[in-house]
Amino acid sequence: MLKLLYTSVLILLIYGCDKPAQTELSKQQNIVTKPVDIDDTEALAEEKPQDAIKQHDKASNKIETPLAPEDFMTADWVDLMPEDDLAALLNPPSYLDEIADGSSEDALTNKFNNTNKVNTDEVKTNQENSLDQAIAAENDALDKEYQKALTSTRVIDALNGAPIRIPTFIVPLEFDDNQKVTQFFMVPYYGACIHLPPPPPNQTIFVNYPQGITVNSITEPYWISGILKTSLVENDLATAAYTMEIHHFELYMEDGMY
Repeated sequence: MLKLLYTSVLILLIYGCDKPAQTELSKQQNIVTKPVDIDDTEALAEEKPQDAIKQHDKASNKIETPLAPEDFMTADWVDLMPEDDLAALLNPPSYLDEIADGSSEDALTNKFNNTNKVNTDEVKTNQENSLDQAIAAENDALDKEYQKALTSTRVIDALNGAPIRIPTFIVPLEFDDNQKVTQFFMVPYYGACIHLPPPPPNQTIFVNYPQGITVNSITEPYWISGILKTSLVENDLATAAYTMEIHHFELYMEDGMY
């Protein structure tokens, strides 16, 4: 059931109609991504986020002068994930879709896999067994890649130090005395880490922001702009393969206006 839940979450993450707006880069890849209860909007960026770092000092990865909101390249969450991780999550083992938990097929599959209890009357022909073995081997290979992608900490090195703007939901971790959120995870879908399993680490960004953000509801998505870093942070709730130094943030609105 947990694998099926991960697959459902991935569908929300990549194909769902409930995520932040599709960016220009994801349009080029023909990938649709939006947040919960938010309609499509026009993308604002024409450059890939990887290109943004070329405008700055790669050696130091430091921005010497403040950046304006228009200096940040609009990115999508799949831009943070290596292509083979994305491919693995988009191509899960077939049994995750074809066999419902508790169904008669599920019972038969469990019985077939329990070789100590196989009834001789149910043994298949050699040809059928060979086919089953080939399918099982393929599913096993897909399952290994799928499981690796679910916990992948692999990052896009070119994004280290890049100024990006990304639509996100906030998972609060710490608050100040005024109940502003000072530490949080940025995630691509609502409910991650709380009601639903956390996304892969390379789909999670950790933020330490002492100034704090007033979050009225964790169901509200935000546009957050900042300098992305490839830095691993582990927490009881989740693991993040990226961190961000925040420069700008605003509530996500479909027409860009309040």
